Amino acid sequence: MFWILSAPPNPTRQDTIAKLRDKIASPRSQDLAEIYPFNLPDFKVGTLDTLVVLSDDLAKTDVAFEAITVKIGDNLRALLNNNIDQWRSNLSVNESKCKQSIDQYLKGFQWNTMKYRTDKSLRELTDLVSQEVNSIETLMKNKMQSYSTIKTSLAGMQRKQTGNLSVRSLNDVVKKEYFVLDSEYLVTVLVAVPKSLEKEWLNRYETVTQMIVPRSSQRVTEDDEYALFTVTLFQRILDEFTQKARSEKFIVRDFKWNEQQMALEKKALAEAGAAEKDQWSFIYKTTLLRLCKTNFGEVFSCWIHIKILRVYVESVLRYGLPPDFQPIVVKLKPKQDEKKLRDAINLHYAKLGGAANNVAVGVADDALEENLQLLLGDKDYCPAVLFGINAFWIDQNK
Repeated sequence: MFWILSAPPNPTRQDTIAKLRDKIASPRSQDLAEIYPFNLPDFKVGTLDTLVVLSDDLAKTDVAFEAITVKIGDNLRALLNNNIDQWRSNLSVNESKCKQSIDQYLKGFQWNTMKYRTDKSLRELTDLVSQEVNSIETLMKNKMQSYSTIKTSLAGMQRKQTGNLSVRSLNDVVKKEYFVLDSEYLVTVLVAVPKSLEKEWLNRYETVTQMIVPRSSQRVTEDDEYALFTVTLFQRILDEFTQKARSEKFIVRDFKWNEQQMALEKKALAEAGAAEKDQWSFIYKTTLLRLCKTNFGEVFSCWIHIKILRVYVESVLRYGLPPDFQPIVVKLKPKQDEKKLRDAINLHYAKLGGAANNVAVGVADDALEENLQLLLGDKDYCPAVLFGINAFWIDQNK
């Protein structure tokens, strides 16, 4: 778990860093966390009114970008067949031609001045990052839809080759002698009958409609779900028979004996299946997987830049002008308790909160903590500016 924290100088920025390290990242504080201070450029602040509006917009954008990041990460994991180790190794950010893991990127965060120039206003920077993410999201949606379509098509091809008798190709199942051929009036059709309804079929097929040739049904073959029967009837009532048979759960297959057509279909099915697999392989290996890897890093970086803007705006609103505060990345150490760390941060910065002003200077830490719990209540409240980075979906199954 990571957080981005900002606090005012106490009395200098270096003192702020040193005091926080002493409280949460030293042996005397049980080494709850690691801290990584960083610097931000001088942004064009604008008016307080614009910052208030931007603060609300950034909060919404933060949530939306997190969801998009998680979605792309989930897509990548699915493409890697849920291989967690391989998935984690591909969760990276590539900025300034330097590939970094998520952990490395957050610990060494630097504002990307090449992409997000600081001569732009905070609103312009927010819009610029948002346009980038929206473009990536649209691209990924289209590519994933293409992936889904091809996957469905491939499944359909496989059903024709390996599915049950109600859907699979029948070219390699039936024989010429099953059919009445070259008749002007009669036609033989194939019917897939659920195995539980075989007796009902044999008892009723002659009366499904009129004009069915008596005792014309032959059992051709079966699989685990269906038995395949022939039946001969007059061509003029084929549509009526098909509809009424369907209502009885008897599936009339669209099949006519035509040796040339059957040979062509068999060849086309084999070729289409191979082509489908080749196309799937191409999209999977050279396009979709690569896009997921690249765009995860791009969107994650955008999300963190939005969160940094949010920290900056909230810090100005809370600590005032001119902007003077120290941003710090905080990482919870393995096997440490998140609540304990948050409580330590809240206690350390208690005097920044309005509620703490009612507590006499020099009061003991335990009394101060009790006042905070009673007066502040909200477990997510922090007197300093503090925003979490919910990377649970990255850390899971470790």
